[in-house]
Amino acid sequence: MKTIDLRSDTVTKPTPSMRKAMAEAEVGDDVYGEDPTINRLQDMSAERLGKEAGLFVASGTMGNLVAVLAHCNRGDEVIMGDKAHTFLFEGGGVSALGGVSMHTLPNQADGTIPLDAIQGAVRAKGNPHFPLSRLVILENTHNRCGGVPITLEYEQQVSQIARQNDLAMHLDGARLFNASAALGVSAAELAAPFDSVTFCLSKGLCAPVGSVVCGSNEFIQKALRVRKQVGGGMRQAGILAAAGIVALQEMTERLSEDHTRAHHLAQGLQQIKGLQLYLQPSIMTNMVFIALDEDVPWTPNQVVERLGEYGVKVGATGPRHFRLVTHYWITDEDIDHTIEAFKKVL
Repeated sequence: MKTIDLRSDTVTKPTPSMRKAMAEAEVGDDVYGEDPTINRLQDMSAERLGKEAGLFVASGTMGNLVAVLAHCNRGDEVIMGDKAHTFLFEGGGVSALGGVSMHTLPNQADGTIPLDAIQGAVRAKGNPHFPLSRLVILENTHNRCGGVPITLEYEQQVSQIARQNDLAMHLDGARLFNASAALGVSAAELAAPFDSVTFCLSKGLCAPVGSVVCGSNEFIQKALRVRKQVGGGMRQAGILAAAGIVALQEMTERLSEDHTRAHHLAQGLQQIKGLQLYLQPSIMTNMVFIALDEDVPWTPNQVVERLGEYGVKVGATGPRHFRLVTHYWITDEDIDHTIEAFKKVL
């Protein structure tokens, strides 16, 4: 029986063309800056995002950590949403390793943070009682707000506040290309308001490992030193970067297919008694959050276990909630099978 894994787009495996590129990759010692495949990936990534330079890192979490530590000093403060991935799911690394405190503000349903809240969170300068406000982080798409894309207009409004207060801007763009596909705006345009951007190759883009941090030449030199400090210097890692190059060439333009399948999945699940959409009234990218009605006598873990009997894997994300994520390896037939499996289970 085929397994239909909808827990995340992180479960994607490399495509046949990626495996071929990895097998044939020209490599060198990247710590010396001599891996040509990594250098090519970094240059391609920077060009796609409209930045001067890029830096290959092992993961999105490492990318965000490296960016924060390159922007901030110990004792500085970063402003972000209370549902931000950096706050919730990155082990508190910016605080544990960098001595940087996180000033969290409530995310609204659409993934944004109220502009007046951001302005109000900026610490008064010159007061020794306060940490120094140094950086604002936004997330696009926003995972815990339903995979919603954040508009360019909002990014620009936050950027204006940041510039007025001498703050840097970082974008956790783990699924930036999903946001680009959903909004019909280029990744470079969505990255433009930010001093640094991290995007993942290993989620919907199907590469097995890696993310890229992009920014100015000066910023990337700082980030390179931080990457070394956190153990991120790799040697003949062009084998991994080769898959990332294929991801940029072949995978970024097809993400709307995942979004369409997520929309169909949500439509089908909404028709099942006992289920309702959760977080977002409509599906804009590749994430579907659903909730069990109160009268359903099953826990999410019980539902997950029973779905497994039909070869379907989904993630339980709360006391009554699930997340399902479409990706390259999910077909139209898989969507139909998943809907039928939910019907049988409930």
